[in-house]
Amino acid sequence: MADGVMNIAKGKIAYYAGLPAANDALIVVLLKATGLEADDTLNNYDDLAALLAAANDEADATNYVRKTVTASITVTVDDTGNKVDIDMPDLTWTALGGASNNTIAKMLVCYDPDTTGGTDSTVIPLTYHDCTLTTDGTDVTVQIAAAGFARAA
Repeated sequence: MADGVMNIAKGKIAYYAGLPAANDALIVVLLKATGLEADDTLNNYDDLAALLAAANDEADATNYVRKTVTASITVTVDDTGNKVDIDMPDLTWTALGGASNNTIAKMLVCYDPDTTGGTDSTVIPLTYHDCTLTTDGTDVTVQIAAAGFARAA
């Protein structure tokens, strides 16, 4: 499960994960360890542009790209347990490496309401996850969590 849910997404995460719009997606962003703000500060950002404009730096390793997830997202309502679990497929970055000082510490899952024309100022950060790795040119596969990337309860 998520290490934390952004304040802006609390109560809405199952809706966003259901990808309700025509051109929307979940976007996965890796953040460097250097300059990374504390979790209690990260969860206060309402959009990705503001989060990245602060001390937080996105990875800039060779072969790094943000991952766009539009398929195989599951939203499972558990009426007995009174919760909703949300999951997505594992993510792989091939031959992730190169740039100096690319120790990764966090992974963000964000909601992009318009992949055809949106900007970081319209991308809503949903969850943050501890993700400790150093880019060294090897393939990196990230399983967000065996039970899913978020739970609304």
